[in-house]
Amino acid sequence: MIIYPAIDLQNGKVVRLHKGDMTSAKIYNDNPVSQARKFEQEGFEWVHIVDLDGAAKGKSINSDTVRNILETVKMPVQLGGGIRSHENIAHWISAGVSRVILGTIAVQKPNLVINACKEFPGKIAVGIDARKGWVATQGWMEDSNIKAIHLAKKFEDAGVAAIIYTDIDRDGTGQGLNMNSTIELAKSVSIPVIASGGVGSLKDLEAVKDAEKDGVSGVILGKAYYDGKITPTAALQIARA
Repeated sequence: MIIYPAIDLQNGKVVRLHKGDMTSAKIYNDNPVSQARKFEQEGFEWVHIVDLDGAAKGKSINSDTVRNILETVKMPVQLGGGIRSHENIAHWISAGVSRVILGTIAVQKPNLVINACKEFPGKIAVGIDARKGWVATQGWMEDSNIKAIHLAKKFEDAGVAAIIYTDIDRDGTGQGLNMNSTIELAKSVSIPVIASGGVGSLKDLEAVKDAEKDGVSGVILGKAYYDGKITPTAALQIARA
């Protein structure tokens, strides 16, 4: 199991949202680069970065900050938020991003995702963000008419490195992961699934660890880390057990 500590970027700062509400942002660090460096020093293996402004506007906004992080840490970076064209994908992979996360474009242009998987093997993840099972797009501001599982199945055998599944109604709440839906999704495809949205205690990490057998390979750690409810040492002990 891999734990992906999260850096959500808004106006160049590290923030956390409540249920995806852009107006609910709480600033946790004015210096995202120092936060990424701290994650690396604490022993995390990856860092998960989302350009929230980019997700809302449909293009990368916090690019300078992301590039500074890439130049500072050696740990692999997975990046999402506003990446919606072949040019964007190629740009970030050439800049050093280890895994590009495609969300809105996976709904709008699934063939673009499939072609990107062929061109950049192992470098493409699909972000599936859902409310009550229905996929949301455009920085979670618009609901689609496609179910999360149906979207995931579109990319079976396409070469997607991972699916990051977020339950929007739990994200930033600390109320616990929606493990039932996460496991259901993971069992429906052969693609590794990363759980996201609602981690509040070590019990959530233990639940993901138990679900490895079902295809859940990792978890996004955000607010619970920043609020001090989960320490890096305890989290990594569970991951590596």
